[in-house]
Amino acid sequence: MPAPRRRATITSVAEAAGVATSTVSRAFSNPGRVNHVTREHVLAVAERLGYSPNPTAQALESGRTNTVALVVPDITNPYFSGVVKGAERAAAEARLTLVIGDAQENPVHEERLVRRLGAAVDGFVLTASRMPDEALQRASELNRIVLVNRASPGLTSVVADFASGTRQIVAHLASHGHRSFVFLGGPAESWSGARRWAGLRAAADEHGLEATRFGPYTPTTASGPAAADAVLTTRATAVVAHNDVLAIGVLQRLAERGVRVPEQLSVVGFDDVFGADFCHPPLTTLAERTTEAGARAVEALAALTRPGATPTGDDAPVRVLPTQLVVRASSGPAPT
Repeated sequence: MPAPRRRATITSVAEAAGVATSTVSRAFSNPGRVNHVTREHVLAVAERLGYSPNPTAQALESGRTNTVALVVPDITNPYFSGVVKGAERAAAEARLTLVIGDAQENPVHEERLVRRLGAAVDGFVLTASRMPDEALQRASELNRIVLVNRASPGLTSVVADFASGTRQIVAHLASHGHRSFVFLGGPAESWSGARRWAGLRAAADEHGLEATRFGPYTPTTASGPAAADAVLTTRATAVVAHNDVLAIGVLQRLAERGVRVPEQLSVVGFDDVFGADFCHPPLTTLAERTTEAGARAVEALAALTRPGATPTGDDAPVRVLPTQLVVRASSGPAPT
């Protein structure tokens, strides 16, 4: 097996580009101090030679690691694949390295993870954070933070338009003659879950529907059987689940019990994850722009990490992304 080719150094890049080693260093760590044409020339030479800067040395010089962390509650939940995809794309465009952490649906573990990674990254994108506002404020005092699918005072965030989305869901059910539905709530710490329930309840009042909340349930397919059995003890003709994964578990249980969907019970989810259109029947769900949310969050974080950027305050921006109800075969007319 041939020996690996010797790695290019900052000195070899400087010689090939015809510039000083300090110029190469600034082209990567402090581009504002290098002429644009020179910087592009240095980057092109570095790419041709296969050179990448030593992150430890770069951090010592600039105070930045050029690494950001994306933390999700459950890495196995397909909802977060879109967020990761968008975040990775935006990080690459900003020449940042993205690392991913799994909080395991545990706010204590999430806070420890953020504290442990703090010195190694320039900032965090926390997705659907389960930490209370007080913990988020403590974390923001030590590092830059941008939130996805969560809002907290003083922090930049990217959220879905749940107010409009929940109105779409309830209007859809009302148009099919449903007079009542059950909402299967997710984790008690879920910020988005609270907003979804508030929106559903308000829209139900507008349309004259009865809305009941059950839960909390862990947002996994394994929680589907217990949730479905609970719904079947009521007279509700429709069920809205905290997310698609829980909704798919409900569909599986209803099939086991011989309950026909949507003839006897309509089922609606949230998120429009990969596979929501593969289950039987295909799931009606509220689609969110998860890929765009991940990208926008990393772009906001990259802006906060630039030299001279001012920390966010009480007027921190909250970006609201549109939602859209995707109607499939799991919902239909209420049984007569």
